[in-house]
Amino acid sequence: MLRILLTGFEPFGGQTLNPSWEVARALNGVSLPGAQVTDPVTDPVTAPVTAENRAEVTAVQLPCVFAQALPALQQALAAHRPDIVLALGQAEGRCDFSIERVALNVIDARMPDNAGQQPVDVPVIAEGPAAYFSTLPIKTLVAGLQAAGFPASVSQTAGTFVCNQVFYALQHALAGQGRCSGFMHLPLLPEQAAHWQGPNLHSWPVSTQVAGVRKALSLLVAHRLSGVADLSLSAGALN
Repeated sequence: MLRILLTGFEPFGGQTLNPSWEVARALNGVSLPGAQVTDPVTDPVTAPVTAENRAEVTAVQLPCVFAQALPALQQALAAHRPDIVLALGQAEGRCDFSIERVALNVIDARMPDNAGQQPVDVPVIAEGPAAYFSTLPIKTLVAGLQAAGFPASVSQTAGTFVCNQVFYALQHALAGQGRCSGFMHLPLLPEQAAHWQGPNLHSWPVSTQVAGVRKALSLLVAHRLSGVADLSLSAGALN
């Protein structure tokens, strides 16, 4: 049985909701079918779920606090020993599922965290490498989500707030272990966008976001079991 760890954050910045946690907790305990497939995008996962042929999802909430997020992540990794880790975060202004490519070893908070701390220009991990790449099949995820009707793209930056901190620490903790891990940003929920101060922002209902993340997890399971390389598709950016 494959073990999937799905993380989401508590609300922050005065909000009462965070789509990353609403989605993660909705998928907690879900069993996903696994199958040996030749193409995780075009060859759907249809094998029945059995004790030997499934992936189980465990959701963990992370605090939106610089001093607490990494200990909570480390505890979750040690407790669940996941084969696949997908960390989720909220990104106002995003209009799709944004699969992050790279995590930077820098914290430069544009606002205080939930403990009132606002570190600026400090490393996530002292003397760590400048950056880590995601070990998710990011192009496969984009293609598979789009094929299923969900807008998705590769994002070149996860920001410099707690999302990037967790993404970097996750990749650092699992470096060289052959496990599949990375980060995906989600749009706001309509309940948040309705009261957001400033310009109108994109938002998706939680049911749509849950369905999309479930599809992403199925793609990750299929990719893990297939052993094929990630797709080679253009997903770059000019700026």
